[in-house]
Amino acid sequence: MKLRLLHGDPTPVEATKRDGGQVGWAEHLPTRYLAGGRLCWQNFGPRVRDADLVIVTQENKLLYNLVALTVRRPPRIAFWGHGGNLQSDRPDGWKERFKRWTTRRVDWWFAYTDLSADLVQAQGYAPERITVLDNAVDTQELIEWRRQIDATAVEAARAKLGLTGHHVGVFVGSLYADKRIDFLLQAAGAIRRRVPDFELLIVGSGPLAPMVEQHAARHPWVHYLGVRTGRDKVEAVALAQVMLNPGLVGLGVLDAFACGVPMLTTDCRLHSPEIAYLRHGHNGLMTPDTLHDYVDAAVMLLARPEVAQRLRQGCADAAGRYTVENMARRFTEGIGRCLDAPRLGETAPEWKT
Repeated sequence: MKLRLLHGDPTPVEATKRDGGQVGWAEHLPTRYLAGGRLCWQNFGPRVRDADLVIVTQENKLLYNLVALTVRRPPRIAFWGHGGNLQSDRPDGWKERFKRWTTRRVDWWFAYTDLSADLVQAQGYAPERITVLDNAVDTQELIEWRRQIDATAVEAARAKLGLTGHHVGVFVGSLYADKRIDFLLQAAGAIRRRVPDFELLIVGSGPLAPMVEQHAARHPWVHYLGVRTGRDKVEAVALAQVMLNPGLVGLGVLDAFACGVPMLTTDCRLHSPEIAYLRHGHNGLMTPDTLHDYVDAAVMLLARPEVAQRLRQGCADAAGRYTVENMARRFTEGIGRCLDAPRLGETAPEWKT
């Protein structure tokens, strides 16, 4: 089995997140954005003529997907995706109806999480053609770095940042609207009023970075650290007792698991499928979507170390399950099952039944 990876370029807005990477063996596709980035043309057809299976992400804006689903269909085509736009404010609008139409026209589904699989199956797709990936990133280095950061290293990092309080929250992620940065800053202020030595670390970048920088300049107990990766990111998280993320939760929950710092979020209905990994009261907390409830939960975690310790153990358990190795195994098994199965709409030969 040979796997090839074809990729394009981010939009200018996506590029501001500064979270891109390079894979040496990947193949670059010319990418053209239209309508202000709302549509994308990537003609991958000539590159995949010899492929037995083509896997694409399910996104309405990827125009060539429609070509591949209809007039130039490869031997087998599969979707890799969420199962729906979980952030849509019009789930019954034409965009989501179109996405549901495409959902049922692929030979296989690689669903991010159990939540994604449920969404796909609810749209009438055969469950035996769905592989749940348990979408993840490689966290083994993060776990090892966290193990190496002892109390002495933590104190040195605190001194370097000028932290004076012993109750610290951290936000790690891209700074854009769905992350609800306004809510985060309001909540931090309310927490500070109830826990006078509370301090907030903000790690990340994005369109709202200038707003965060200005807020931090006015509030010395808010520390904007910019983009941090690898050990530097782990060191920042290690200073905190709680990871604050009131908005969209995605793969960042794996940072919380790897570092043993429970995440606190809300039921804001903006989340990516990875929210399925957060088990309320076991490895994190999800509150009703109100500032009052969110602040209450944060103050409780800071004041009750026994609760935080229980959640940290849950984080360790989750870190052992949601690994890139587990995801790769599931992906490989799914590819094999797809290639062995009849194409969509066909029946299996008698010798395979």
